[in-house]
Amino acid sequence: MDQTQRANMSCYHCDKQLVACRYILNDDYPYCITCFQELFAHTCEQCGQLIGLDHKDLSYKDKHWHEFCFKCSNCQKSLVEQPFSTKEEQIYCSDCFDNAFAARCDECGEPFRGGMKKFEYRGKQWHDHCFVCLECLEPIGTKSFIPRDEKAICVPCHENKYAQRCSKCNSVISKGGISYKNMPWHRECFTCTSCSKELAGEKFTSKDELPYCGECYGDLFAKRCVHCTKPITGIGGTKFISFEDRNWHSDCFNCSRCKASMVDRGFLMDGDNVMCPECSQS
Repeated sequence: MDQTQRANMSCYHCDKQLVACRYILNDDYPYCITCFQELFAHTCEQCGQLIGLDHKDLSYKDKHWHEFCFKCSNCQKSLVEQPFSTKEEQIYCSDCFDNAFAARCDECGEPFRGGMKKFEYRGKQWHDHCFVCLECLEPIGTKSFIPRDEKAICVPCHENKYAQRCSKCNSVISKGGISYKNMPWHRECFTCTSCSKELAGEKFTSKDELPYCGECYGDLFAKRCVHCTKPITGIGGTKFISFEDRNWHSDCFNCSRCKASMVDRGFLMDGDNVMCPECSQS
């Protein structure tokens, strides 16, 4: 632009001569300072005044502030070159935003600040250092845990203090245990007291609070049938007949001659033999 053009230059908006005064080019058109600010300057969100050319224009999401107006809505701390957050069209420094709006730890009540780890369980949330074992108070982090009374217990502490232990080997029962006489057992530890046969899923009975398989119980403790001499265990609902210290399986309580069942019938004894009245008269 030569001197003649400068001498004839005027504001594109108001035609004011721009000789020996400041002006701004916008899209290659000259504007005096006053027109440029009225037409193009932004309005400050804080004070409502235009942000003139002599001030820095700070912007965030189509909103603008004077540099000295860009401050926390709560504590008025300057946010120039500082981290900040927004809520309901207001700007806040990190501390004020966290104190007013951030989620809080259910243990200590302090807010979760940016970058902090958060553990969530059953609708509650904790800081990393607040999510600790109820017993040893060590942070659980990513380790496995057992819930107890809305708290968490690490696996070692749970096993040491709360887990069921086998009545035979005293080791922790982690799975597959059974209960007998209100006492816990590993399946492989619940065995016959005499022969050590595993009893889980098998028919068994007890003597003096100790479990026995059917065979051992019959051999050691059961009454024996006078007729077949086999033990009468009662396992599985076996019925038996007793008479004068002698015992019979119900299936063995038959007339020794005609073999008719004498269960619920009158009978006579011939030594150890049972006889029906008809056979005894013949």
